Amino acid sequence: MHQRQKPSAPEHRSNPAADGGTLSMSHNDSRSLLNLSQLVLSAGQIKPSPALKHSKITYFEVEILDVQSKKQICIVDKVPPASTVLDVKHKFHKACPQWYPSRVGLQLERNGPFLKDSINIQSLAVSSIITLYFTDLGQQVGWTTFFLTEYTGPLLIYLLFYIRLSTIYDQVESRKNFRHPVVHLACFCHCLHYIRHLLETLFVHKFSEGHTPLKNMIKGCAFYWGFTSWIAYYINHPPYTPPSFGHRQVSYAAFAFLMCEAGNHFINVALAHQTNSGNKTCFPSPTYNPFTWLFLLVSCPNYTYEAGSWISFTVMTQTLPVGIFAFLMVIQMSLWAQKKHKLYLKRFYPEVRRKAAMIPIIF
Repeated sequence: MHQRQKPSAPEHRSNPAADGGTLSMSHNDSRSLLNLSQLVLSAGQIKPSPALKHSKITYFEVEILDVQSKKQICIVDKVPPASTVLDVKHKFHKACPQWYPSRVGLQLERNGPFLKDSINIQSLAVSSIITLYFTDLGQQVGWTTFFLTEYTGPLLIYLLFYIRLSTIYDQVESRKNFRHPVVHLACFCHCLHYIRHLLETLFVHKFSEGHTPLKNMIKGCAFYWGFTSWIAYYINHPPYTPPSFGHRQVSYAAFAFLMCEAGNHFINVALAHQTNSGNKTCFPSPTYNPFTWLFLLVSCPNYTYEAGSWISFTVMTQTLPVGIFAFLMVIQMSLWAQKKHKLYLKRFYPEVRRKAAMIPIIF
């Protein structure tokens, strides 16, 4: 009896290996190849390193030359496009510590104007290398320090003459002579004028440029302090003669002085409000305040009121030193007003063309 032999397990398993083994291996290999390809592709999409991204930013090189000799002083490299002229000055100061940023003057051309600190360096670039010319502006002081020093001096100097120090006047003659009321009134008005200037310097005015040469402060102090000493010496002198027309002349002149001081203050407040609000597209217009109505006639009413104050003070005290000082102040403020009026004509021509600079009658 023949028994049917059962195929062994290895023989039973060898058929699939022989028949389909090659197909199974090729399928696994293709799957592995696909996974490897996806891994390579995903690896290629990795974000670029910070160094690669950083290298795409354009930097400028600022070459700084001496304005006189045209010799190169230094090169400020790796200046970002968002940097300002002030940033370049600070980098220049690190390279040349003897020149502080406040005394560094940079020009795009040798005979051109000095660049403002707020100018963006990218606006000056024609290529990746920017050439600027350096000028040493000398020792500088801040505008706040400038005006506080200039106005504090006259205030204190006048008071020293008012109390009649023994080193200035003869004490015997000082006790004999009676002080006319105009002497006290003149001291009040003079102090009021400079106290107003000091308070406006601290709380009203905003200065666009941060510094000015020290020599300008010395000139200003010499002018104001010297004239104040001369004026105070005569008004507070024991034999001082009161005005010719007496009480009426003093009263009218004092009233005009106070009105001019008030007008000057309100004009400065209006100009400061326009600057702080950022509304520089139109000429300052008068408000409900009557003191600002002078804007309808002149473009620089603050100078008009300032001149009116000193003319009134001259009439009130009737002294030659005050008259000379007022005359010089009117000339100086007229020059400032004409210069400012020309700038207004460029910016606000239709509104300013029929206005005077400082004196309403002269168009």
